[in-house]
Amino acid sequence: MTKALIVIAPGVEEMEAVICADVLRRAGVETLLLGLEGEGAVEGSRGIVLGVDQAFSGEENADLLVLPGGGEGAKRLAADERVRAMLQRFEKDGKWIAAICAAPIALVAAGVGAGKTMTSHPSVQDTVEPFAGSYVEEAVAIDDHLVTGRGPGAAFDFALDLVGLCVGPQKAGEVRAPMMFS
Repeated sequence: MTKALIVIAPGVEEMEAVICADVLRRAGVETLLLGLEGEGAVEGSRGIVLGVDQAFSGEENADLLVLPGGGEGAKRLAADERVRAMLQRFEKDGKWIAAICAAPIALVAAGVGAGKTMTSHPSVQDTVEPFAGSYVEEAVAIDDHLVTGRGPGAAFDFALDLVGLCVGPQKAGEVRAPMMFS
């Protein structure tokens, strides 16, 4: 079974964290929400409180690591040595890494994905663009085992792309259909 880790910090963009967790779980992916600062609830950027499955240690293992954005949450992820080390380990091991909205700044801080095609929220473009090999203003950018997303409005496409990459396009279609996209 495929396993995904979603690391959340105070100031996380709630939509990105919840949509990714929900869509991955609908696809049968074992998905854990990990609290960067411990086991307690995490308050998001819009004041919505999210529960976590467990505290983040940096030693966890999975097939996919997802970093949701939110300005303050992304800054905390980028500043955390454990997150940087995990990103480097996942890149070295050829595992899937996904960062959406402002979270690609954590990739830059870790030196992960240099020279690859990336996107991000416009608020962090000045940080991400010089690091990327190619910067695109698309909803989702996929380059090798790195997936980046533009922002909250891209969260469903981002999450469904993760399902397609990790579990297969047929499963992504099966998950997408009952969600009733227009």
